[in-house]
Amino acid sequence: MIGAANPTFQWCDRADRVRSPAAPSCSPTSPWRWIATAALLLPLAAVLAQCGRAPSATALAANTQAVSGDTFVDRFPTPSFKERFPTEQESFAQRQAAAPAAEPQPQRSAPVRVASLTPTLNLPRPNEREELTTLVSMKSSAFPYFGNNPRSDAPFLNVSSGSRKGHRSYSGRVYWQDETYSDSRVLVHVPENFDVRKPGVIVVFFHGNGATLERDVRDRQLVPQQISDSGVNAVLLAPQLAVNAADSSAGKFWQPGGFKRFLDESTSHLARLSGDPKSAAAFANMPVVIVGYSGGFLPTAWSLEVGGATSRVRGVVLLDAVYGELDKFASWIENNRSGFFVSSYTRYTKRHDQELMTMLRDKGLRVRESMDGPLQSGSVVFVQTPDGVTHRDYVTQAWTQHPVKEVLVKMAGSASLARIASIPASASR
Repeated sequence: MIGAANPTFQWCDRADRVRSPAAPSCSPTSPWRWIATAALLLPLAAVLAQCGRAPSATALAANTQAVSGDTFVDRFPTPSFKERFPTEQESFAQRQAAAPAAEPQPQRSAPVRVASLTPTLNLPRPNEREELTTLVSMKSSAFPYFGNNPRSDAPFLNVSSGSRKGHRSYSGRVYWQDETYSDSRVLVHVPENFDVRKPGVIVVFFHGNGATLERDVRDRQLVPQQISDSGVNAVLLAPQLAVNAADSSAGKFWQPGGFKRFLDESTSHLARLSGDPKSAAAFANMPVVIVGYSGGFLPTAWSLEVGGATSRVRGVVLLDAVYGELDKFASWIENNRSGFFVSSYTRYTKRHDQELMTMLRDKGLRVRESMDGPLQSGSVVFVQTPDGVTHRDYVTQAWTQHPVKEVLVKMAGSASLARIASIPASASR
């Protein structure tokens, strides 16, 4: 038998040895020991091989070297503070992006009131008011006019078609009364800083051909704005002449006393619009400056000649407007040395202006040909503007920008004319 032939091949296990201490000891080289060990390991190896997860020899060797306390924290320690943040010797800018600049905080000039038991309103003081520009219908305005043309002594409305009447102009064109000569409105402007208690002046503006009060005088030529911007204590009256027509007819200003009636009627309107109905007497005695542009020369000349208010006129300004009536202008200049006269012209009216200068010099009157000097009582000034200045834009660009404003400023700055119109202290606010 196997056991008899080779007694060293005896079954021996630890359990038997424990239970039977007398049992023969197992030799390390016993074949039964190896057979038993192989029987235990072969199933486990088969399972690992099938799963493909058998550890390598190197891994097994590394695991066998583990000692007590070799944990995950030991192998992967938490970074220390000095490993995440720079030391004092390191440049922080190299380790961290620059922080965005802080937005500037608004400066408060005064404390903010969160609430108030009493409401606060910024209401105007009793003596304050807003600037006013409006259209007022006046019976004494230039039109409608049913009288004669003083030059021909013929009826002004010299054309008829049924019940419709019209006027044939010097160019031969017919303008109908209901379209061209029926507007009795006047553009009135009272600046915000006007003070009726101080020396003031009424500016009367006679517009040129092809104009309307709103489109041209107010919006394009900026006459009300020039009055306000001057800062002078002045108001504006601008009557509608022929509406949008190439006609310079003066209408009621042809009539003796026509200009005076116009000024007299305006007093109640100006008093009401200025906010003080009792100021009509002040407006009734206020001096006047007439500004005539282009075709406005005709009502200007006749107002000076037969208007009935010559003593109130303290200044005449013609803007490229000396087309005729030279004798009327020369007569007023000669007989009113307390006032001033300014004529600015282009090449279109140069011949007439030069003729008027000659007439005045022949009368022994001093004539100046520049606006550089002061404007005083008795000043007679003629100014030629360069060819680049257009007739259409002359009210806003002549020898200077906004010539109406410029004349008023020079007038108020003259010692001899200061009594005509002042610059209210409130205008500098």
